[in-house]
Amino acid sequence: MRGTRPGIRNSVNPPPTKIRASDSPAPLKKALTTPLLYFFILGDVLGAGVYVLVGQVAAESGGAVWAPLLAALCLALLTAASYAELVTRYPRAGGASHYATLAYGPFLGFLAGFCMLAAGVVSVAALTRGFGGDYLSEFVSLPVVLVTLVFLAALALLNARGISESTRANVVATVIEVGGLLLVIGLGAWIVLRGDGDAGRLTDLGTSREGPVAALLSGAVLAYYSFVGFETSVNVAEETRDPRRSYPRALFGALLTAGAVYVLVGVAAAVAVPTGKLTESSGPLLEVVRTAGGVPTELFSAIALVAVANGALLTGIMSSRLAYGMARDGLLPRFLTKVLPGRRTPWAAIATTTALALLLALTSDVATLASTLVVLLLVVFFLVNTSLLVLRRDAVSRDHFRAPTLVPVLGAVSCVVLATQIERDVWLRALLVMAVGAGLGVIAAVRSRRARC
Repeated sequence: MRGTRPGIRNSVNPPPTKIRASDSPAPLKKALTTPLLYFFILGDVLGAGVYVLVGQVAAESGGAVWAPLLAALCLALLTAASYAELVTRYPRAGGASHYATLAYGPFLGFLAGFCMLAAGVVSVAALTRGFGGDYLSEFVSLPVVLVTLVFLAALALLNARGISESTRANVVATVIEVGGLLLVIGLGAWIVLRGDGDAGRLTDLGTSREGPVAALLSGAVLAYYSFVGFETSVNVAEETRDPRRSYPRALFGALLTAGAVYVLVGVAAAVAVPTGKLTESSGPLLEVVRTAGGVPTELFSAIALVAVANGALLTGIMSSRLAYGMARDGLLPRFLTKVLPGRRTPWAAIATTTALALLLALTSDVATLASTLVVLLLVVFFLVNTSLLVLRRDAVSRDHFRAPTLVPVLGAVSCVVLATQIERDVWLRALLVMAVGAGLGVIAAVRSRRARC
């Protein structure tokens, strides 16, 4: 292959080996259309975070909540463009792990995949604990252990039933989530029309501790968490029909839709609720509902439960497909490549990731589980953006989406800038996880080197 580095050549076109048909992992079923993929991404991005983060963003940035949300959207689009090119160049399960392996070799490939996998499993565990918390208590009080077991078992069964069934359930849940957010936007407009809102808060950027620029950046770090989720769709590319055309359209369409909804929600919350009251509330959007009146507060508890469950389902799909892809690349035990004969879904990967999420959910709280997610994902996004720059030297025969060269460069820089805004304690927890991944990555690299000899 002309212009291809030896390391890339070996990763893309490994030397032929004798593999029995029974040992070769079964291909995954191509069941995702563009609309289903669009709703898959939109449902994962429009997760539970937006229902609780608006107040925290306001605490960091001031009343102009819309500004850091818009900045976070722009930063997310940079990395999303790198993903779009890589997915259409190499449309197979494995995602960031596969791309980093092609660009840098098995060690960083494993580390990228491990960070992504760890973030996914931790996220499912955190969402499980969130599902069994205050929102559920509005309707019924049940033991945490019982809720955790039933919730994760139901998600695993739906995941194992099939990608098309899971994503169709996601369409319904996404419509409910978006409907709730549109309700907040409408109530905010109603508050303004009746003369109770304060549009002056929309230009209030900055706090007593930080000026406008620093406040915007601090708020963008928190707001960025609201947009992560688009990366999970990479791991279902192999199950997408015509990913070259479908994936970029679904990805950018979903992110822009989510961005527009988030910015309008930020505007509605800012004009409807005083900034101090917004920052003190653990359910900031519920404050908009209370201020407007006329809508039962239980409605938002129900919508939040749907949002949490949907986010956990989609993240569970990502985690199982990522584990399957890494196992197929020889980075995890081959047992994880086992697929249900009829459904052709990775049952072993689903069972394993669900068991790990169950263990974490039963032994940790939401705050502990959620605090390391952003760091882990920024490490993954940095590797994805730089991997694209390296893999540009690899000529591929298929047509694919191509991002301007400046985009992955800015994407990598944005990851570094955001990482500098994260507290030291969070970094320490994330580094412990990455240390485990690094140790396992060394083992994977040694095995890969021996297999080539």
